[in-house]
Amino acid sequence: MQATILDGKVLAAELRAEIARETAEFKRQSGLTPGLGVILIGADPASVSYVTAKEKACAEAGMVSQDVRVPAETTQAEVLALVNRMNEDSRIHGILVQLPLPRHINESAVLNAISPDKDVDGFTPANVGRMILGEPCYLPCTPHGIIRMLLKAEIQTAGRHAVVVGRSNIVGKPVAHLLMRKAEGGNATVTVCHTGTRDLAEHTRRADILVVAAGRPNTVTGDMIRPGAVVIDVGVNRIPDPSRPSGFRLVGDVDFDSARRVASLITPVPGGVGPMTITMLLHNTLEAARRAAAHTVPGGPNP
Repeated sequence: MQATILDGKVLAAELRAEIARETAEFKRQSGLTPGLGVILIGADPASVSYVTAKEKACAEAGMVSQDVRVPAETTQAEVLALVNRMNEDSRIHGILVQLPLPRHINESAVLNAISPDKDVDGFTPANVGRMILGEPCYLPCTPHGIIRMLLKAEIQTAGRHAVVVGRSNIVGKPVAHLLMRKAEGGNATVTVCHTGTRDLAEHTRRADILVVAAGRPNTVTGDMIRPGAVVIDVGVNRIPDPSRPSGFRLVGDVDFDSARRVASLITPVPGGVGPMTITMLLHNTLEAARRAAAHTVPGGPNP
């Protein structure tokens, strides 16, 4: 068996073209341009690269990206002031604080300071609570992107056994909730595995759908996968590779070569889940602008 590759780049390109068309129509009707405010603290290479990609994606979609980049030694009080300024700026409809943050800054305090109406990452307690309750909210971008990939590939989730490896607030927990919710792309029976799980392979071998977000390369190998399973690899890890000009290459949390000989469908790294994350961020930013327009002057744009 050779698994079919689920190409996130192709799907992301289709969705971004659709978002760009909808953004143009929204701008024509409302007179508003969707705006995304991004705060980057420090110069972590992966974070800088990611923020740069978001800037480019916003421009291509016809949105405005207002980025604030500050040194790693910026104080928590200064970061909170930046967040508050964006909360009060009517030109900014969505706010994203790039993670991880420097150790001296309390991540929860910063995320909790973001207005739920502008929380396009879906990380504030208000939006997390709404997601769990099945109420309208901004869904976290990576988990939402995973569900969209499964739907696009026409993968049946209802009644299937999904196993999620990882329990982070960013991916593991929310994707587990989305897979089990009573909605399209959900209704699965979900098992969540983590560092305290005994015999990880015993659980992963039972999965019809396996989502791996462990943050460690080769966490799952081919012998840990049930033949015919769908494998979604969320991990992005840099490992040394002297043959590359950069000196490293990117790999996921799944051993791709052995897994693709067992799975029926698998996402690559890079080019799998990653492109969908930014795409769903654009989706949420447009939705935030629509909500802002609806709550300003009924039937018209902002004064």
